[in-house]
Amino acid sequence: MPPILNAQGLSKSFGATTLFRDIAFTVSDGDRIGLIGPNGAGKSTLLKVLAGEEDADAGDVATRRRARIGYVRQESTFAPGLTIREILEAALKAAHIPEAEREGKLRETSGRIGLPDLTAEAAKLSGGWRKRLAIAEAIVSAPDVLLLDEPTNHLDLAGIAWLEGMLSAADFASVIITHDRYFLENVATEIVELNRVYADGLLRVQGSYSKFIETRQAYLESQSRFEESLRNRVKTEIDWLRRGPKARATKAKARIDNANQLIGQLKEVSSRSQTSTASIDFAGTERQTKRLVELSDISISLGDRTIVENLNFLIANGTRVGLVGPNGSGKTTILRLLTGELQPSAGTLNKAGSLRIVYFSQTRELPEGVTLRRALAPDSDSVIYQDRVIHVASYAQKFLFSGDQLNQPVERLSGGERARVLIARLMLEPADLLLLDEPTNDLDITTLEVLEESLLEYKGALVLVTHDRYMLDRVSTTVLGLDGKGSAATFADYGQWEQWFLEQASEATRDDEPSKPVQSTSSSTVPSKKKLSYLEAREFAAIEEHVEAADAKLEAARDRVGDPEVAVDAAKLTEALAALEVAQDESDTLYARWAELTEKAG
Repeated sequence: MPPILNAQGLSKSFGATTLFRDIAFTVSDGDRIGLIGPNGAGKSTLLKVLAGEEDADAGDVATRRRARIGYVRQESTFAPGLTIREILEAALKAAHIPEAEREGKLRETSGRIGLPDLTAEAAKLSGGWRKRLAIAEAIVSAPDVLLLDEPTNHLDLAGIAWLEGMLSAADFASVIITHDRYFLENVATEIVELNRVYADGLLRVQGSYSKFIETRQAYLESQSRFEESLRNRVKTEIDWLRRGPKARATKAKARIDNANQLIGQLKEVSSRSQTSTASIDFAGTERQTKRLVELSDISISLGDRTIVENLNFLIANGTRVGLVGPNGSGKTTILRLLTGELQPSAGTLNKAGSLRIVYFSQTRELPEGVTLRRALAPDSDSVIYQDRVIHVASYAQKFLFSGDQLNQPVERLSGGERARVLIARLMLEPADLLLLDEPTNDLDITTLEVLEESLLEYKGALVLVTHDRYMLDRVSTTVLGLDGKGSAATFADYGQWEQWFLEQASEATRDDEPSKPVQSTSSSTVPSKKKLSYLEAREFAAIEEHVEAADAKLEAARDRVGDPEVAVDAAKLTEALAALEVAQDESDTLYARWAELTEKAG
């Protein structure tokens, strides 16, 4: 059977910027393709071309006869006043589904998706439920292929697990743009990276995301060796040309032409291999205070709704807290409490004196009507970064912005570019406590990896809200989990919280259709017996060193508590006990992860 979609020779540019050139892309029955690539590579544009919503500058897209294509945009919006039922009925009518079959398909789809009351107004749903409705709108007509652009952005962790299960069990093909590495590992059967570093404009690998990482590394190493070989050959030819060969002889003329071809080939290969990544480095204040924020019996209520009750939690210096919970459980509310924007309904919140807090809001608000230059440097053409004066153009370049973009209004920037601007602004503010609310949305995988490294090296305390499970696993030293019903509890790591939460959700909604795939699709609930993935193997290779460092830190903390001078000083003893608690938590977390990886490797 021919492919569902067969695109050949596709090229697309916006002004002087070329997104992709002369690429081929096919989708066949049963494919589950994860589409990745750096910001600005043209992933969303390619999806629009495949969906028929936008034309390519060159090339053709052939669709199999009578094939249906479903398309879910990055932002899910609906006209005011329309109900869930009306939206699904319109989708069925547009797909020419026989009228006698429509009600059955509508009820079947809404049940699979787990949509609330069909009479609810779509525009008033939460972001996560609007995303589910957009997916239902696309699949209600039984598409042959479903194209999804960043479907996990507004879903909570339970919603992401549901989507993984739905796509894995679906009888239609799918192409998914996402930067969620666990999602790619769990769902995709092949990975396509759209990137100009590849000779064909993209690299397509059959298998999981970890398999793709291995193949890409081998490709880039091969490309590097080829470039070095080509460079040596070009050097030889240039030395020969400098000796002034006469072009009259046929052989000499052929060699001159060949030398020029090699020089051109080297230039092309070198231009592809020159890639850039954002430079992210959060600055801590080197503060020595151990207890930064202490929440004692904290309760927060908004109107008649209780967000959290009797919360007791300590944020100590060096602690990296992953704040998790379903959509609407109060994660952002707690961050606003920590900034002082909200006050608790009950309990006490104690902060260390002169505490410097920097907050990254998920609303990503930038000054309106200003250029990138003024967004980074409001009053001059320079910024002060790590006690050095740097020209704004050089600082912008750290975040992959060109000099031409400095005078571009910030509202014209893409989602990923806006995120980089906000991170760049945050880096100019040294902080004791860093609060990050969904910093990963719209960032490409390379930038996510740079962000993770920066957070691991950051010396202050961190509270991180993100749906990126890989980042939570890698960065957080402890997890504060909310259940959406007012309760909160601490866990050693994200996997422990996820297992607890999904078990609770399964018990509460035992007869709810969407809950069925959740337990079977979660990647990090219980370690599977399969071999280590590439990323896990890398982690396993380094974990023993981390365990030894944690043991040394824990031993030092115990010695500090046992010091007679500390034991008779109440203030010093309090600080020493807090440090011991943090060191013990870090050590326990590492040992648990080591045991998990050892069992999986064995």
